[in-house]
Amino acid sequence: MTSISSPLRRGGFTFKQFFVGHDRCGMKVSTDGVLLGAWAPLPAIRRVLDIGTGSGLLALMLAQRLSLEDTAFEIDAIDIDNLAVEQAIDNCTYTPWRASIRVEQQDFLTWDRSSSPKYGLVICNPPYFEQGKDYRDVQREKARDSRTLGHRDLLRQVADVIADNGFFSLILPQQEAQRFEELAHQEGWMLHQQCEVRERINTPVKRVLMTWCRHTLRCQRGQLIIRDPQDDYSADFKSLTQQFYLAF
Repeated sequence: MTSISSPLRRGGFTFKQFFVGHDRCGMKVSTDGVLLGAWAPLPAIRRVLDIGTGSGLLALMLAQRLSLEDTAFEIDAIDIDNLAVEQAIDNCTYTPWRASIRVEQQDFLTWDRSSSPKYGLVICNPPYFEQGKDYRDVQREKARDSRTLGHRDLLRQVADVIADNGFFSLILPQQEAQRFEELAHQEGWMLHQQCEVRERINTPVKRVLMTWCRHTLRCQRGQLIIRDPQDDYSADFKSLTQQFYLAF
């Protein structure tokens, strides 16, 4: 599949099938986001919600992956920041999946979806900076500060919009992941998949990828090492991300 020709080639990141401009939103394209978008499970129910979409990176990555399944799908991408929403709309417009992605400015905590179909996958690269953190960029603060979207509130709201057999995937630093796991268990969530991410084999865990569900499943645990002993990207990292990165 080839992407629609896009004029947006500056202030962003070019992937194999789409371009992500990120000069107008608080959160830039990052390895965290790419890992989450490539790793999250594809749902049986082809409805996806991307919370805090920012540039639209996760929505676009899931759209590319779902498009290979040869079945119809819908992705709702929401963000509280109007500039991020405008940028995500622009990024989605110049792709083959523009008709399947709907981007809206919404506050997830006050978003009423009680009469709407449930989602098979909810995905989020959530805020984790604690209250009292000093910020220089107001827009980045809105995107990253846990005051804007507390994790307990996030868990409760996701529970209201997810299908019975749906999945909730996210990525967090290790310490925040441990706190999030405690909260999730308190709120009745079950850990379905977990992947600890290290920069190198002998370095501490940098990030934790997690997928949660509301029903009991055996948890699959693993790890991903980003760089090999020769300081090249590892075979596992390349395998996971090769659908997206131009270099692989």
